[in-house]
Amino acid sequence: MLKFLRVIDDIVPPEKHIHLSVDNYATHKHSKVERWLRRHPRFHTHFTPTSCSWLKMVERFFRDLTENRLRRGIFRSVEELIEAIGQYIDHHHERPKPSIWSAKPADILEKAKRAGAALHNRQSG
Repeated sequence: MLKFLRVIDDIVPPEKHIHLSVDNYATHKHSKVERWLRRHPRFHTHFTPTSCSWLKMVERFFRDLTENRLRRGIFRSVEELIEAIGQYIDHHHERPKPSIWSAKPADILEKAKRAGAALHNRQSG
């Protein structure tokens, strides 16, 4: 994580603020990372809510890979599996599309609160 942050720090012009959307993985909260971030105030971390994999684009990509290429596939060797994944990635990159968020942050947070409350009620009842 620190190596990645240093690369970003070197590449991005110093007058720019950098916002990082990260999950709650322990690496992102390690004391060395927190110390580095305190020394680099232009970096701002925004943690995704726990159990919200749908907010992470890489999770959505792996879901699509699984649903559209791997599930119910027949792979006779690891090499065939690797080839299938490579073909899916190549096809995915032929027509790249930017990710455009249309939901407002307040709406997402409200939905997450409702889901949390419903889960809590279900577990309590």
